[in-house]
Amino acid sequence: MLIDAHAHLLPGHYPEHGPECFPSMEAVAGSTDRTLVFGEMRFRAKDVFFTAERRIEAQDASGVDLEVISPMPPLLKYDLDPADGLALAQHVNDVTAELCSHAPDRFAGLGMVPMQDPEAATAELAAIRERGLAGVEIASNILGDSIGHERFLGFFQEAERLGLSVFVHAMPSPMSRLPASAMGTYVVGVEGMFAAASMVLGGTAAACPDLRLSFSHAAGGFAMMLPRANYFWGGAWNEGPVDLERAVMPDDGPSPLEIARRFYYDSMVFDHRTIRYLIDLLGADRLLVGSDFPAMLREDPVAKTLKEMDLPEDQWADISSRNALRWLGRD
Repeated sequence: MLIDAHAHLLPGHYPEHGPECFPSMEAVAGSTDRTLVFGEMRFRAKDVFFTAERRIEAQDASGVDLEVISPMPPLLKYDLDPADGLALAQHVNDVTAELCSHAPDRFAGLGMVPMQDPEAATAELAAIRERGLAGVEIASNILGDSIGHERFLGFFQEAERLGLSVFVHAMPSPMSRLPASAMGTYVVGVEGMFAAASMVLGGTAAACPDLRLSFSHAAGGFAMMLPRANYFWGGAWNEGPVDLERAVMPDDGPSPLEIARRFYYDSMVFDHRTIRYLIDLLGADRLLVGSDFPAMLREDPVAKTLKEMDLPEDQWADISSRNALRWLGRD
């Protein structure tokens, strides 16, 4: 079994009488494609984004047994008025649930919530579960605040209580230190690292030990910095015995590596050498298959890099499906 734990959808339509700030999907002459118009954004979307039949055809062609589908990240537009953000989230969640209902054995859906209003976002989680969705997707930062900020703790506690999975998608934020061309590469990596590190340092991960949390693109540069964070915590090289005389920032809680090994990470990192490092540091039981489909093309065949690594059977079974089932709470 192969589960793609990182795939996206777009609604094919939006309410005619919805708020003016809502996106629209404009027909493309002579094509089944539609153009997403959302503020200044223009994105041409193939019908596989919003048509269940086309998605299943694409799964069959790629050898995918189940997709975890979440909203395209630009829909996570947290600068909307909270009421408008909630209305947009509810529409997208309805569309996601309806698409998943076509083939519940082929789709698991993640909803979205207006994180710009943490109380409204938290209250909406129950409705997400009632729709039959497996969890929720959030961006790596909310109007400049990392997700580990204390004002979001109640949201994660409620997700943990309801048994909902949380998928953190790196969301590039324009910055003056790098050009715009870096948004989809280096800035995605920085954002993933900030988000994961904030969950460790802000105390949210320690406060929510049963929270099922996944990060897109292996949380960027997070894994590379974990050994340094572990040294600052415990004063040991190579995860050796704690040496408090060397520790720069000791505390009484679990080590950064111990906390990081509670999270899940999609393995869409484009290189088998990086995957081997992630397996060695975090464990094969922490990695998921991810593709970003259809925003990006899947490898042909899907998970080609992983398949070429000649992984032990148990590691392959974990990464290809079992970890995703655990993250989704379907163990």
